[in-house]
Amino acid sequence: MYTPLYDRHVALGARLIPFAGWMMPVQYAGILHEHRLVRSKAGLFDLGHMGQVEVTGPDSLAFLQYVASNDVAKIEPGKAQYALLTNEHGGVVDDIIIYRPNEGEGYFVCVNASNKEKDVAWMQRWAAERGDLDVTVTDISDKTGMIAIQGPDSEQIMTPLVANPIADLDYFAWMPNAINGIPVRLARTGYTGEDGFEIYSDISDVGAIWDAVYAAGQDYGLEAIGLGARDTLRLEARMPLYGNEMDDVTTPLEAGLGWAVKLDKGDFIGRDKLVAQKEAGVPRKTIGFVIEGRSASPRSHFPLRVDGREVGFVTSGAFSPTLETNLGLGLVEADIAGIGKPIDVIIRDRAVPAVQVKTPFYKRGQS
Repeated sequence: MYTPLYDRHVALGARLIPFAGWMMPVQYAGILHEHRLVRSKAGLFDLGHMGQVEVTGPDSLAFLQYVASNDVAKIEPGKAQYALLTNEHGGVVDDIIIYRPNEGEGYFVCVNASNKEKDVAWMQRWAAERGDLDVTVTDISDKTGMIAIQGPDSEQIMTPLVANPIADLDYFAWMPNAINGIPVRLARTGYTGEDGFEIYSDISDVGAIWDAVYAAGQDYGLEAIGLGARDTLRLEARMPLYGNEMDDVTTPLEAGLGWAVKLDKGDFIGRDKLVAQKEAGVPRKTIGFVIEGRSASPRSHFPLRVDGREVGFVTSGAFSPTLETNLGLGLVEADIAGIGKPIDVIIRDRAVPAVQVKTPFYKRGQS
């Protein structure tokens, strides 16, 4: 499949690869350049592969409280919340962002591209099984366009384009707005660790919106950014990727996402398993590590060892363009985890020394 922006990517010289059934740009000028541009200026992302779901009906809140791990009742109108769809075993179906419009308008949910069909089927299954709840789950992905601008110059670039001021829009808040008269939902969210906005629109308008933002950003050095830099940006910011840091068997507590699980809010899918795991102690923990010295980059599923014994594996790894070193996240036996503790990464059959460090590896404003 192709997003409506495919021809623009080709014109910009993108290298395109298949991703979650879509032909998406993995890079334009190069991953290192694009990564550093987002950290220093701003970059523009095509997110047309992501999924969007509407949850409507008088019991939409009760339904989301049952299928999602976080306390959805605490989302105020115009705000958003990170949450997890958990399964009966406490594993993760997907990580999502839930947006709450004004009172009585239900909820808008953004899901991962690779999980869209699974997520929609999962939510529709539980909407049917919970016959006591009056709720409707609708996949609106085919009608919705999505792009993002990320980086410290994002607000300055967007300000002259929008109908309503955005300077006071908080992180994880969103608002109806317009770009050159085109209606949009503008959210101060992102997947890079930088300031920025994710922009939702009717799919027929996404090309015009992309063109407007791209043109407005030229005085600031804005460029299009591919999936390669998006991955290294999110890794530095310790933002998890489904299928790497979490999956159907890895729980949010093991993935270091306990802050998005509210066990005291009432019943939800998998709660009993997560309560039991918390009481017993998690068997595995997610760690951050930095490799000491020069080496090839660590990759997902590379073994992790301590004293020659395998204790876990890399979930995500890469060369960090900001820190200029190789680093990664790993899932290890719980008693192995500890900041400052040594750990070996097995790269090309060689044990490469690394040290466990505090995450995120990068915080906004860090030089």
